[in-house]
Amino acid sequence: MNTILEQTFSVPFRYPVCFTEDLFDPKNMILVDVLRGERVPKVLFVIDSGVSDTHPGLVQQVKGYAKSHKDAFILAAEPMIVIGGEACKNDSMLYQDVVEATHLYGIDRHSYIAVIGGGAVLDMVGFAAAISHRGIRLIRIPTTVLSQNDSAVGVKNSINAYGKKNYLGTFTPPNAVLNDFNFLKTLDERDWRAGISEAIKVALIKDLSFFEWLEANAEGLAQREMEPMKQHIIRSAQMHMDHISGKDPFEFGSSRPLDFGHWAAHKLEKLSDFRIRHGEAVAIGIALDSTYSFLQGRISEADLNRIISLMKTLGFVLFAPELQGESLIKGLKEFQEHLGGQLTITLLEKLGKGLEVHEMNEDLVHQSVDLLQSFQEKSNLITS
Repeated sequence: MNTILEQTFSVPFRYPVCFTEDLFDPKNMILVDVLRGERVPKVLFVIDSGVSDTHPGLVQQVKGYAKSHKDAFILAAEPMIVIGGEACKNDSMLYQDVVEATHLYGIDRHSYIAVIGGGAVLDMVGFAAAISHRGIRLIRIPTTVLSQNDSAVGVKNSINAYGKKNYLGTFTPPNAVLNDFNFLKTLDERDWRAGISEAIKVALIKDLSFFEWLEANAEGLAQREMEPMKQHIIRSAQMHMDHISGKDPFEFGSSRPLDFGHWAAHKLEKLSDFRIRHGEAVAIGIALDSTYSFLQGRISEADLNRIISLMKTLGFVLFAPELQGESLIKGLKEFQEHLGGQLTITLLEKLGKGLEVHEMNEDLVHQSVDLLQSFQEKSNLITS
């Protein structure tokens, strides 16, 4: 006799994504409003070393803010400083240090971890929070363009393992995302530019009007004007959030349209030993898959020229020598393994609309690479 019991339930998730300036000014109540509850919680702050180096007064600002609002939350300990960049996801000792801190300072499931930094640090600390006590409340405070307009607003966290990017991780929504635009003002040129690639990505596969807005504001973005930067971040974040709240937020299927351009980007990061940053690799990956879409006859020369022109105006490099050879093609297999199921790659049906395919022609991939090299070396676009 077989007995089968079936369990069905759903759990709604809700979290605010806030945009502000001077987050740790005692008069700014956004963080207090997130933390205020029936009891005064403990908060463990973890800060990206690159951010603390660039903002040497940040730790004191955090401590001063906590002192001003001791009725709303308690600092669990001196803020932890951790190395930033992809290195923090490659060293398993770093996430274990955060886990150990939750043990040492009594951070329970009614406490919070507040992480301040770029996307890699948010990934690593988010993973540590997710596996401690089966989930400690997390507040993300992203400090880069890429983390504010894309990665921090989502539900994923991870570290790298076995030579593979994001091999260990969970789908765990944060309790809040607090974006302070002032952090962007101290970014170097590469980090200011790199994150815009994620906005180009979501515009190309979902919203022609946003792509046209990016074209119209590319010069201002390249010149580090804050107003178009703020507008693009809010619009991009909203589009990423709208997608996440759709039919497959935890990616149970093989479809990941928001990873347009990412199969090549992930491989390129590793092939360059992370010399090429994630957003820069995504820009190259978008250019590659857009060129592939053109060679397949899916988009026109004029469409491809617009994409390449936008990226050049923003200052993106469109080619890297690591693209050549057979190593890049191995990225397709690795991408399939990461997704599970069949290979699913997003290409362009037209500007503003993505199209999923389940195979890639290796010869066309190599031809696309050759065209990217031509775009970069000759500073030319395709001309009929």
